[in-house]
Amino acid sequence: MFKLTLDELLRKDLSVETGSGNYLAKRRALKLAPVVTQIPFVPVKAAAGYLTGYADHEFIDELNTFTLPMLSGGNYRAFEILGDSMLPTPSGSVIVGEKIEALDTLKNNTACILVSRNDGIVYKRIQKNTKAKNKLTLMSDNPTFQPYTISSDEVLEMWEAQYIISKTNTSQNWDVGQLVNIVANLQQQVDGMKKKRN
Repeated sequence: MFKLTLDELLRKDLSVETGSGNYLAKRRALKLAPVVTQIPFVPVKAAAGYLTGYADHEFIDELNTFTLPMLSGGNYRAFEILGDSMLPTPSGSVIVGEKIEALDTLKNNTACILVSRNDGIVYKRIQKNTKAKNKLTLMSDNPTFQPYTISSDEVLEMWEAQYIISKTNTSQNWDVGQLVNIVANLQQQVDGMKKKRN
């Protein structure tokens, strides 16, 4: 373990090693060194393969990895997303998520990457259903997309979004039709809330 012979242990002063510093200082430095977390990256083109290889360590080891200085420890994965259902998060963004081991630890309205049997890899806000414990409602940040429900049994993995990485020159092009639909959808939601309240 320490790679020392019995002769070195008995006859050599280990408190001072020539040319390489104090042994105890080296041990302290090793313990205090930050843990570098390698984050596997799942690009869109690897999403289909990820659905079959998500539990295969060899598949995960083949993915490109990167590090973020603000993350240490934990189980993280990064996913590239496409589409405008989570606007203002632009299409092409990379979502860095931390693995959720137990669904009961998840708070409502948490943004997550869900890996599911039927829907594949999606980025949504999660609402736990209070009436049916095995149901999850997935909601988009973009109000033009309607929420939908899935069974928690369909979920293969869940990653709570921690960081969003996107290009700085990416701007969303909203056309007037999209804005009209968003406003109309919001008005319907407000009207529905008013009816429920009365």
